[in-house]
Amino acid sequence: MKQLKFISIFMLLANCLFAQDLANYADSIRKANNIPELAFAVVTGDSILEMSFLGHHSINLPDTATSTDRFHLGSLTKAMTGFIAAKVVEEGKIDWNTKFFDVYPEWQRTCDSAYFNITLAELLSHRARIKPFTEDNEYLPIPLFKGDKEERREGFGKWVLTLKPVIEDTSVHYNYSNAGYVLAALMLERVTNKTWEKLDSICFNQCLGINTRFSWPDNQTKKDTWGHWMVGDSLKPVPSTVKYHLDYGEPAGDINITLPDYIKFIQLNIQGLEGKDNFLKGSTYTFIHKGIPNYSIGWANIYDRGKEFSAHSGTAGTYFATVSIDRQKDIAYIIFMNTATDDAVSGIRVLLKQLKVKYGSW
Repeated sequence: MKQLKFISIFMLLANCLFAQDLANYADSIRKANNIPELAFAVVTGDSILEMSFLGHHSINLPDTATSTDRFHLGSLTKAMTGFIAAKVVEEGKIDWNTKFFDVYPEWQRTCDSAYFNITLAELLSHRARIKPFTEDNEYLPIPLFKGDKEERREGFGKWVLTLKPVIEDTSVHYNYSNAGYVLAALMLERVTNKTWEKLDSICFNQCLGINTRFSWPDNQTKKDTWGHWMVGDSLKPVPSTVKYHLDYGEPAGDINITLPDYIKFIQLNIQGLEGKDNFLKGSTYTFIHKGIPNYSIGWANIYDRGKEFSAHSGTAGTYFATVSIDRQKDIAYIIFMNTATDDAVSGIRVLLKQLKVKYGSW
């Protein structure tokens, strides 16, 4: 018995030392690639195997990283919008095959006829051939829409449907589009009579205890992360008050969150992929992750080295977030940072590989 106890203690100490070595390794990547703050985690459906917070809120501040720091998710928001949509579908208020113009019939006369039959699932899986709105220059010709946020989002959506559709990318059979997620959110708003922001609040904040907020983390009235971008050859911190172009595209990429709260969301998804019912049915998780080839509902389907992953990355230029769920081992890898330079992104790709090697996903 004493020998077994000694072995258990030894293994625990070895795991702690290995975790510490991994944190040191991650911090060396952070420093080498000029990343002000980096947070990462490895989780299963019911446990956290690794979690570290490294660096500083800004290159110009001594504030050290903490577990309460918030990061902008960029396009990781899409999986959360898809999650909300799945709940509305389960409630019977809409169907994945509901057509956009079944919900907005009065808009059909002004739109391009190529969009007449687009559905909720096609919008969320990027099959509706909507223009991408992934580059800043695509936002320059947008008219100035008036009203509150919901009214401006409607104006943007109605205008997008007057534009010519993109040509289908036959290599993957989908065309990535932030605007498509805006249109999907508009469908959810009309059938629930609630704004996307309200649906987010009900789903995550009220029902699940996951604290989501919109836009960049507030670094002006409290100590929190600053996003960073390149100005010339220098990395510069960006105040959260700086205006940018995601006003219309919140449902596609504008949530901020802490790593511990994001872990709660990912653990729900892992449990669902294991066939367990929680906030959504297990069968619903199967559909939103892999029901549609290549890109399903907010999740890209990645097949690599005989393994399969649900994965996504996101950035609005000042933060970068990435998540990869090994669907065979039911384990997820999450990395957040507050810059999105090429060097920084290359650095965390190396870290992600190392995490996967340690836990058998590579």
